[in-house]
Amino acid sequence: MLILIPIYNDWEAVSLLLPRLDLALSSAGLGARVVLVDDGSTVSAPANVGNATYGAIETIEVLELRRNIGHQRAIAVALAYAEDRLKPQAVLVMDGDGEDAPEDVPRLIAKLGESGGSKVIFAERTRRSETPLFRAFYHLYRFVHVLLTGIPVRVGNFSVIPARQLMRLVVVSELWNHYAAAVYKARLPRDVVPTSRATRLSGRSRMNFVSLVSHGLSALSVHAELIGVRLMVMTAVLITSVCALLGVVLVVRMATPLAIPGWATTAAGILVVVLLQAMGFLVMFVFIVLHGRSQPLFIPLRDYPYFIAGVHSISPHTLKASLGHMSGHV
Repeated sequence: MLILIPIYNDWEAVSLLLPRLDLALSSAGLGARVVLVDDGSTVSAPANVGNATYGAIETIEVLELRRNIGHQRAIAVALAYAEDRLKPQAVLVMDGDGEDAPEDVPRLIAKLGESGGSKVIFAERTRRSETPLFRAFYHLYRFVHVLLTGIPVRVGNFSVIPARQLMRLVVVSELWNHYAAAVYKARLPRDVVPTSRATRLSGRSRMNFVSLVSHGLSALSVHAELIGVRLMVMTAVLITSVCALLGVVLVVRMATPLAIPGWATTAAGILVVVLLQAMGFLVMFVFIVLHGRSQPLFIPLRDYPYFIAGVHSISPHTLKASLGHMSGHV
């Protein structure tokens, strides 16, 4: 099992997370290799990161990126690196701030086993820990997402990916914009495990209103063609409705004595303006969809090496290593 943890300056939090993660894995009889994905941090990793005794965590490595590219793209690069260089049986993605509870990791892995290693298993949030204002904006984002795509937002990054699905995912260009949305766009088989979002172990969350909007737009961009088609259909319905109303205005004006002087001209003028705007939007949506299909694609498996500055190992004090060292002296 490989565990990927993207980090941007949250070294103190991940230092607190690793012992808890090791305890959760040990309790379930699991072992794992951990890769910390340094997303261009401006704060250097302290010397004591990973400096503990572990029973389940076998190795800890830091995958250093050349620059800060954002949480979602850091995950894309790390997944491509894992598939190309490490060939794990499964990859678990989790945040390093503690909000993805380590105690839920064995549950995700158990669900993966139940699926026969064939499905991507996501943690489904049943309860969040943010402020009421943040939750209100988040629910608004979920409503807009369903309205534009027809897909409900239920999951985030916290998940486990089997090797057979990782192989497919790393050639999905939309992975560059949003991990979870790319899994949905690629129609990979998936399942969920209900979880509650935990609280941060250290520091303050960098997810604010601007970050939430940016994150939401990234998710929506993955479904740009679907959104464009849905908007075109909605616009076509609007155009049809306006034309029908124009017909009603003409009938009332020409065939009945009900028209008030000047009413037909005003109503027809307003409807014509709405019609022209709707037709303009329709043409714009068509060009947006066609433009998106004509752009060169970022393929994570092909392009990820450009963003990697290096990989270095943090040698944890593992319980197995300590026992082996002791037995050598007997």
